[in-house]
Amino acid sequence: MRLGLDIGGTKTDAVAVDDRGTVVERVRLPTGFGAEAVVSTALAGIARVAELTGRAPEEFESIGIGIPGQVDVTAGTVSHAVNLGFDELSLGPLLGERLGCPVKVENDVKAAALGAYHLMTAQPQLTARSMAYLNLGTGLAAGLVIDGRLWRGARGAAGEIGHIPVDPNGVLCPCGQRGCLETVASGSAIARQWTSPGAADPIPARSLMAAADAGDPEAVAIRSLLVDNVAAAVRVLVLTVDVEIVMIGGGLSNLGEWLLDEVRRVLASWAEESPFLASLGLESRVLLVPAGFPAAAVGAALVGAPSTAPAAADDTDERIPTWQK
Repeated sequence: MRLGLDIGGTKTDAVAVDDRGTVVERVRLPTGFGAEAVVSTALAGIARVAELTGRAPEEFESIGIGIPGQVDVTAGTVSHAVNLGFDELSLGPLLGERLGCPVKVENDVKAAALGAYHLMTAQPQLTARSMAYLNLGTGLAAGLVIDGRLWRGARGAAGEIGHIPVDPNGVLCPCGQRGCLETVASGSAIARQWTSPGAADPIPARSLMAAADAGDPEAVAIRSLLVDNVAAAVRVLVLTVDVEIVMIGGGLSNLGEWLLDEVRRVLASWAEESPFLASLGLESRVLLVPAGFPAAAVGAALVGAPSTAPAAADDTDERIPTWQK
């Protein structure tokens, strides 16, 4: 049995995954702010799952953490986790010392990619060996899984498609460039462009959709821009890596089948104008992560799991175990 945690800006999701890859226990608790509070939250989540499964932390086959920020998977360190209130934290070593067993750390989007890939390969009708997890949250990024292994690239930037500029005259992105994909297709993009009339809705996307459905021309335009650029993100992933499946997850995926249908509609319309795009079948490659599936926590549980797959030149040990293939 393996244990995984997804540490987010407001909540932490902790799961235990059995040898069949099934979530057997799940706990959610609020995430503390600041380095010390994050460590305490992680320890509390691990302790609670351990209690529910009737085993000590060191008895799990692996313990993994998915967390936002820049992660050094070898050292287990996290940097630039602004939403969690710290700039540098040796999370893996600290937890390992407290628990008396190794703890692996992975970026949350990459962990979610592993979780989504596990979900996909668990379905007999889906036989794809390559997948991109497109995370539509506060920002926009992707995780890539090729033959059961995460692909990070030369410097860990593989999948950072949210910082591909799509409008040279667009708004300034936090990364320092202008008009990045993230500035038009993310939760923060909606929050920046749309203010709910009257009482502010705590969920800007929900307010935007309601206003667009009611015919507000500004809301319709912002929603259309969002859909077009999510479709553009799918196109970028296929054209650069030629993954067989793009699974959409993250907070905005809660828009559900409507979002999936609209993205497919845009991709199909582009195919009508381009024989080349038509030959790629983009609209048939897009899927939605089921609502409520804890992709990042499940992926974190798989981080460090052993596999008998052949090693690659840049291989690490966070491959999908062979029992999941």
